Amino acid sequence: MHFTTEAQVRAVRSRDQRFDGWFFTGVKSTGIYCRPSCPAMTPRETNMVFYPSAAAAQAGGYRACRRCRPDTTPGSPEWNVRADVVARAMRLIADGVVDRDGVEGLAQRLGYSVRQIERQVRGELGAGPLALARSQRAQAARVLIDTTDLTMAEVAFAAGFGSIRAFNQTLQDVYACSPRELRARRRRGAGVQSDGAWHHVSVRLAFRPPFFPDNLFGHLAATAVPGVEEWRGGAYRRALRLAHGPAVVALTPHDDHVAARFWLADLRDLSGAVSRCRWLLDLDADPEAIDETLARDPSLRPLVRAAPGRRVPRSADAAEMALRIVLGQQVSTRAAQTLAARVVASHGTSLVEPVGGITHTFPAPDIVAQIDPRDLAMPKQRRQAVLHLAAELADGVDVSPACDPEQTRASLNAMPGIGPWTVESIAMRGWGDPDAFPSTDLGVRAGLVAINAPLRGDVLDRISRAWSPWRAYATQHLWATSDHEINHIPQEATA
Repeated sequence: MHFTTEAQVRAVRSRDQRFDGWFFTGVKSTGIYCRPSCPAMTPRETNMVFYPSAAAAQAGGYRACRRCRPDTTPGSPEWNVRADVVARAMRLIADGVVDRDGVEGLAQRLGYSVRQIERQVRGELGAGPLALARSQRAQAARVLIDTTDLTMAEVAFAAGFGSIRAFNQTLQDVYACSPRELRARRRRGAGVQSDGAWHHVSVRLAFRPPFFPDNLFGHLAATAVPGVEEWRGGAYRRALRLAHGPAVVALTPHDDHVAARFWLADLRDLSGAVSRCRWLLDLDADPEAIDETLARDPSLRPLVRAAPGRRVPRSADAAEMALRIVLGQQVSTRAAQTLAARVVASHGTSLVEPVGGITHTFPAPDIVAQIDPRDLAMPKQRRQAVLHLAAELADGVDVSPACDPEQTRASLNAMPGIGPWTVESIAMRGWGDPDAFPSTDLGVRAGLVAINAPLRGDVLDRISRAWSPWRAYATQHLWATSDHEINHIPQEATA
């Protein structure tokens, strides 16, 4: 979305929270930057200056508003929709690649030179990859200051800073106060102690309303793989494989946020874990834009109006999801869970200390590729497809949100035993293509019948094009025409 200055001023004056994360407002008279919905007194138009990212506002000399906390807004929906190099770079930066591997590592992952990445990212966001990563580190540090009793030195290194001096200077620049002053202001009782196995951190994950959680959490709970995922105590829990070690997260939906409680083996993984969970729950989507497009079709309009704000359940680990989708080809949800659970029990990595029913992380592709075919109780063709896909993933085929979609689609289509349904399902849930459309899916076909839409391929293709670029969201509405358990949040916690 490209905003005129006039449109940005109107958004600020109306305090419209739909634009939070799209841009940031610097206020010349105060030296602070805010989200568009900031409840403070609206500044004069002559005192407003607009930035495409929080990092750009910080580079411009502005500090974060203490009232509206602009660093905690949902991310720009652009990174959900676009597949160009800047969007892919933003997803990798959010996942902590720059902190771990530097801009050189980012450029290598994207297949571009450092100079090209710097130029393109800076051109669109007003700040380079290092500045964007620095802004993210500042936010991670603030979360740790607010929610743990770690020493400031421990916070600095856990947030990804290379030195105490850089940590102190960054927080002073971003928040106009020292780390100790930030801790002095935190809410009473916020501190959380670490135990022998895990560091505990709780975070509120923001989203743009409306937010319809039923199909999102219902799908994740109904397809949960025992040992790796579960629904317990009103929360979806799952294990995560992160850069510095395993983690477990419990995600609980609320009216105005999703509560995330993390069990982290290494606090340096906090930012990456938050990013994975935001992606999993599709929290950076722009639901009003999506619903407006889909509701133009009279056949979809009643479904959209009945459940505004549906999200697409994605994955916190795209390679894991790709393997699970192939394991589940042509079998029921229960059978797919059983197959995946056997793989986890035999080849997953055990957690040092289980969290409820979460005992393992899903095995990495290189481990799956080495499984004896006789250990996979399934038809020969599907067994070969699973092992071949695992080998290709281990060898570098990328199905993550940072992949090149065209290249990845071509790679998947060339693999034996992988057809259009599998490719579209991996695109929708793995790298998050908002326009993925598994038109041959039985649930989709049943939904099309329910809305009296044609099933013939050429006609369906023409009609569904009107839903672009949001056909993955249309898929959620079509699935919801049935009473399948994926469409409902479980009423009872599992034992």
